[in-house]
Amino acid sequence: MLLGSRDLIRRSERQAAGVLVGALLAVLAAAFPVAAAERAAVLEIDGAIGPAIADYVVRQLAAMKPSETRVVVLRMNTPGGLDSSMRDIIRAILASPVPVASYVAPSGARAASAGTYIEYASAIAAMAPGTNLGAATPIRFGGFPQPGGKDQPPGQKGQDKGGSDKNGEPADAEMRKVINDAVAYIRSLAELNGRNAEWAAEAVRAAVSLPASEAQRLGVIDVIADDVPDLLRKIDGRTVKAAGKPVRLATAGLDVVTIAPDWRTQVLAVITNPNVAYLLMLVGIYGLIFELANPGTVAPGLIGGISLLVALYALNLLPVDYAGAALVLVGIGLLVAEIFIGSFGVIGLAGIVAFAVGSIIMFRFDVPEFGLSLAVVLAATLVTAGFFLLVLAMLVRSRRRKVVTGKEALIGAEGETVEWQGPEGRVRVLGEIWRARAAGPLAAGARVKVVGRDGLVLRVETA
Repeated sequence: MLLGSRDLIRRSERQAAGVLVGALLAVLAAAFPVAAAERAAVLEIDGAIGPAIADYVVRQLAAMKPSETRVVVLRMNTPGGLDSSMRDIIRAILASPVPVASYVAPSGARAASAGTYIEYASAIAAMAPGTNLGAATPIRFGGFPQPGGKDQPPGQKGQDKGGSDKNGEPADAEMRKVINDAVAYIRSLAELNGRNAEWAAEAVRAAVSLPASEAQRLGVIDVIADDVPDLLRKIDGRTVKAAGKPVRLATAGLDVVTIAPDWRTQVLAVITNPNVAYLLMLVGIYGLIFELANPGTVAPGLIGGISLLVALYALNLLPVDYAGAALVLVGIGLLVAEIFIGSFGVIGLAGIVAFAVGSIIMFRFDVPEFGLSLAVVLAATLVTAGFFLLVLAMLVRSRRRKVVTGKEALIGAEGETVEWQGPEGRVRVLGEIWRARAAGPLAAGARVKVVGRDGLVLRVETA
């Protein structure tokens, strides 16, 4: 009995000691936290800059912590993109407490138009050998042209091309406002980071471009680096601005972590493709029309409603001409009206024209990768016209078909008398017994033909 008590006491002492050691370790961990691994985070901008890429970059920069990430590298290869998306990225860069280095790479890459603005906004501007940047002239519709595109202004003054006067300035007053605003914007970014503001203004006005070596010589960029580790070695020890505060970079030997776009970015990239958004809009409209025409089918209404909501979300993020979208809706409305009114194709033809014109002007074709494909417009127009013509033909054919039910179906039908007395009797027509009336007496079993109906009494004559 005494031995059992001693074992119990020893077990209790061991448990108490374990609890005490655990509590001590917890206090030490709180007092002396283990430092998180320092890293350089790499974000990829590959392709036209649109809502999906902007969402990806903005979210990732907002999630960066200076205690864990010493520098963020935006590795860019872009032909340009949307002005609104570019400005979202630049705002995120300027607000980031972690310094951002924009790096045009790999060799053969470019940072045209919107990419040039992002390069100027970053704390470090870098390029790989064999890359170029520039051609930063905006276009009317909230985007930037691809180098060599039809909206690109001439590179030399004195040419009266591309909508410019003899001094190289845009002849259009509205375009001059856009150009001057862009010049002021990129100059402010250049002054913020101590870069060549004069060349930046020329890149906007004349759409000039530079290779990496020339960009470094003119003070447009800070570093030429072969890869990200080489970039981190070359910028180590520099003092830059991050969120308006000076920060000394300690980047040599950092672990390089590439953060790829997640599923959200990939889905957003798909639905903000103008062709996909356009087709989703059509599916949504057709689904709702079919549901309203056939209440209770459920599936068309659900698919149409979801597709239309997704399309509206995507169109809200894209540079859409709402006059074009309105014409598309008017065109579909006219085609529906043609089905119910039957104007021998006049309203339907107007609907097809409105649909096609609205589809063409709904998106700008000169914004890189954010224009609607002419093949998609043509296919959608032909399918829409074919669908409504098919419905119209079926409707016309049904109207010409002989009525087989109701009051009208009895007129002209033949039958035989069952019994008759004087001017009235009973007849069998279409398998049913009816009261009937005739101009004269009829014999039982005689063939008769229905010529009219008065309520529940048929008017017949000898067949």
